[in-house]
Amino acid sequence: MLKPLLHLLYPHTCEACGLDLSRTEEILCAGCAHRLPATGFQLTAGNPVEKIFYGRIALQHATAGYYFARQGSLQQLVHQFKYHGRKDIALYLGRQLGLQLRQSGWWQKISTVIPVPLHAVKQRHRGYNQAALLAAGIAGVLECHTADGLERIPNSSTQTRKSRTERWENVSAAFALKEPAQGHVLLVDDVLTTGATLEACARAVMSAGNVEVSICSLGYASKQA
Repeated sequence: MLKPLLHLLYPHTCEACGLDLSRTEEILCAGCAHRLPATGFQLTAGNPVEKIFYGRIALQHATAGYYFARQGSLQQLVHQFKYHGRKDIALYLGRQLGLQLRQSGWWQKISTVIPVPLHAVKQRHRGYNQAALLAAGIAGVLECHTADGLERIPNSSTQTRKSRTERWENVSAAFALKEPAQGHVLLVDDVLTTGATLEACARAVMSAGNVEVSICSLGYASKQA
């Protein structure tokens, strides 16, 4: 009953094209949601994201929801939830990832969703960890729980503008396990480039012993993007 009133008080438009949303639409209109460049990687063993980690770490599965391209609609959405406080966009996209994962044959094995922790300075400035919001959206759809299982060691610097080697050297010991994880853990981050951050997080989670790890990123920044 409150939705019509809220739509009068707050613009209810598509975050991509600016057109009015229907009462059943959220964040994106049906057309723009359909045009987001979904990868379909959750359905394919040996997909490009899994291949990033070949010979580096033994993961159960690895996927990314969408291709991430400069000036693309996904980049605009990521910019909104990272720098303009739009937590609702991150939760929405997390739910879309959850719906994608439910199409796979392995989602029911996931027991815990753990977000990649944000650098403490960035989290204080932003007020939240966007990966945690994505993880919450995923967990809500998969009906499993989230855990704040990792912490970031303060001496690591930002990954922006670093080469692949520099990224790995920067994060190889940047994460520590706050509490041991069990079962099948899904690690979640916003955009995957070299995979160095997620690899370091996976190693920290696996240090607990008998735990399986899969990876899910919102965006995949391929070389072609």
